[in-house]
Amino acid sequence: MLEIKNIHKKFGASEVLKGVDISVNRGDVVAILGPSGSGKTTLLRCINFLEKADRGTLIFDGEEFALERITKKDVARLRRKTAFVFQNYNLFRNRTALGNVTEGLITARKMSEQEAERIARRALDKVGMSERCDYYPNQLSGGQQQRVAIARALATDPEIIYFDEPTSALDPELIGEVLAVMRQLAEEGMTMLVVTHEMNFARNVSSQVIFMENGVVVEQGSAKQMFEEPRMARTREFLGTTANR
Repeated sequence: MLEIKNIHKKFGASEVLKGVDISVNRGDVVAILGPSGSGKTTLLRCINFLEKADRGTLIFDGEEFALERITKKDVARLRRKTAFVFQNYNLFRNRTALGNVTEGLITARKMSEQEAERIARRALDKVGMSERCDYYPNQLSGGQQQRVAIARALATDPEIIYFDEPTSALDPELIGEVLAVMRQLAEEGMTMLVVTHEMNFARNVSSQVIFMENGVVVEQGSAKQMFEEPRMARTREFLGTTANR
């Protein structure tokens, strides 16, 4: 469904991505792991065009794009097939939970208010937030805000959802409610690419695991293989030091 070939990205003199290749099949849950500064978030942002890659190829549903010269039209078209969940929710503070979900449907997708509200309520119900449709972000916990953000992503009916460390801004007691929603989506067959430090999620929910460091993919394999029989010494070292987090 999604294939990235030889993606490169520099910020000034710092080369953050040094030729990354990844592939995602439909229905996969792919966890991207690695220490801070390994390029995980930059990779995700380049894939969704929040950053412009210096070079590389993206293949989506069999259609190929050169990342360094992709057109705005193609970016807009690809974004209609994807959704992005940020670390810090990125909710509009002056919109209710319902308003945060309907906003993009009305303004970007040109839906009627009635249709947008119907879809938004269904998405909020799916993440367990139907009873807080009229709450503003400052009335919600971090976990609840992130669930609204996931509902906003689901409302666009994406083929794949990108998650950028969706639990990293949460207090420990709130992490479980967000991971439970993501586990449910995985069980329903949603394709997800997840940058995360949650090792239990990576091991027990993801179908594929990618370990990155210093801007390259060190190793990629099934969750079972990566956690039980990693091939690379650095992977074994990293997973050994983070397995209990």
